[in-house]
Amino acid sequence: MKATSLSLEPAPTAKPLGREEPVVLRSQDPRGAVTLTLNRSQAFNALSEVTLSALQREFGTIAEDEAVRVVVLAAEGKAFCAGHDLKEMRAKPSLEYYERLFSQCSEMMLGIQRLPVPVIARVQGVATAAGCQLVAMCDLAVAASTAKFAVSGVNLGLFCSAPGVALSRNILRKAAFEMLVTGEFVSAEEAKVRGLINRVVEPEQLDAEVEKLVAAIIGKPRVAVAIGKEFFYRQIELGVASAYEAAAQTMACNMMDEAALEGVQAFIDKRLPRWKQE
Repeated sequence: MKATSLSLEPAPTAKPLGREEPVVLRSQDPRGAVTLTLNRSQAFNALSEVTLSALQREFGTIAEDEAVRVVVLAAEGKAFCAGHDLKEMRAKPSLEYYERLFSQCSEMMLGIQRLPVPVIARVQGVATAAGCQLVAMCDLAVAASTAKFAVSGVNLGLFCSAPGVALSRNILRKAAFEMLVTGEFVSAEEAKVRGLINRVVEPEQLDAEVEKLVAAIIGKPRVAVAIGKEFFYRQIELGVASAYEAAAQTMACNMMDEAALEGVQAFIDKRLPRWKQE
């Protein structure tokens, strides 16, 4: 399906007449797998205000569409995402602007977590600062062996506070803090060891590896995945006793769902589940 979008990046200089390239491309296959592709390769897919707004709109649309089963977040070009658009930020030096910008970015990041379907980061290149945060906020991540990760704002005198929120919820504290205070890159293999990403493959195998996750997710009942994702992130912020209390309630409600009842009965009957098409 041809990728489409209404989110357009304003041209900095005059160009020949014609449509501007969208900053976020969207495609959807018949199974309900949506691919959102960052499309500012010339700017290393930096998160401009227009890009943030485009992603927010896409997430809002996806959240209301029950035909969507999984989202893949990809990027064009050599970089996955270089973080915020520093030229844009430097052009508007005011506290009010920066507070609004970082608040908008945080809402976009939280939009990923609030979606009822899993989001997989397809990382083909460098992911730095808010770009690394974007990977950390996705539910799953598959990276090419050539990809690199860093929260490098400290190198510019700007500590990556917001990326640190996502990073510290993915990897251990000392590993996260080391990345934040040194700004140094880590390889894809090291990122996997630390827990930032799930899988590392050679670049030519990246799409196939992402497809394995997509197919596995689509093969499960959408309602079970949605219930599970919402609970997973909610329980992380709870104490252990409260988490178990919430888990018991969630599993009880999940068990009453038609898909779970059919799945359990199929196990008892030693047959494959006959889930309704969602």
